[in-house]
Amino acid sequence: MFLYYITDRTQFPGTLSARINALLRKICEAAAAGVDFIQLREKDLSTRELEQLARSAVKSVRENSGGRTRLLLNSRSDVALAVGADGVHLRSQDISVSAAAEVWKLAGANPPTIAVSCHGIRDVEQAAKGTTSFVVFAPVFEKGRITNDDGVATLKEACRQKIPVIALGGVTLENAKACLDAGAAGVAGIRLFQENDIATTVQSLRAMRDC
Repeated sequence: MFLYYITDRTQFPGTLSARINALLRKICEAAAAGVDFIQLREKDLSTRELEQLARSAVKSVRENSGGRTRLLLNSRSDVALAVGADGVHLRSQDISVSAAAEVWKLAGANPPTIAVSCHGIRDVEQAAKGTTSFVVFAPVFEKGRITNDDGVATLKEACRQKIPVIALGGVTLENAKACLDAGAAGVAGIRLFQENDIATTVQSLRAMRDC
């Protein structure tokens, strides 16, 4: 079962510096708790600001996860390579998975973890044809809704493809089990992790796998 924490420092109060420090504490917490993947998704930062944050995040993940947690950067393969991150999360309008993998190969780096955002069955089918590590399928639940039969049914169809599918979009401790029952390889979220004690959240989610 994969657990995927997506960052959003804007949810924290205070100045830019205060928010970044709060985010780094949360990244440390997630790594120590055994979250499998952390996506650094701070899209509005300048390249230099993102690089500095990513270097600190990589250091924190390495020091606190025992090698279990992988840090991915949203869209920015160049920054991910520069700071030694584990891979990249590609949006639908980004370069192809094969092009991203070639960037890593040309740099002489180890093959990256490449996640891809998918919003429909065709997106998942396309991702399954390449060297994508896994896809993040969204939205499953509308904001504020605990149940969504149509979203879960679509997720179930997506999970029939030959690629791991992680569920995103309104996932909570109350509805995460429905995603797993639909065949999802794991769950992703911002608030799911960022607004809760991560160690407790991870423990609760992993217990669902054994039910």
